[in-house]
Amino acid sequence: MFVKFENLPSHSRVWIYQSDRKFTTKEVGFISEKAILFIDQWTKHGSDLQGSFDIKYDQFLVLAVDEGFNNVSGCSIDSSVRFVQDVEKTLKVDMMNKMNISFRDGEFINSVKMNVFKEYVDNNKITSETIVFNNMISIKQDFKTLWEVPLTKSWHKRFLIS
Repeated sequence: MFVKFENLPSHSRVWIYQSDRKFTTKEVGFISEKAILFIDQWTKHGSDLQGSFDIKYDQFLVLAVDEGFNNVSGCSIDSSVRFVQDVEKTLKVDMMNKMNISFRDGEFINSVKMNVFKEYVDNNKITSETIVFNNMISIKQDFKTLWEVPLTKSWHKRFLIS
């Protein structure tokens, strides 16, 4: 059952998928339509899930479920992964690669492979104050407060030279 993202409680579970490129306006519309249809039929062993989605910066797809309404199961998580894989295939984007890291480069959001990110840090193109996107966030409250943070406040700090 689809609800607006802002209406989900702060304890809702989230999954963040980053695209390797920015979505076009048409693609955002396509993803939004498909996400609403998917969430409306998203279930756990036949029981409705109360969920939503958000698209941030035309590059990140966030799926969310209110586990206070009904917990997700392995099968329901698998179905959400298949939904994202279908989006990937249709739009020819990479959204499942956890080895890609996104960060702000001024107003631009840059997405690079982990080894390139490490090189950027080593060459001071990325500093301790560079804003990174912590896609490991798993609850809505943390998404609102800890997702977009300086490198030193994220798991990415491990790339800093000691």
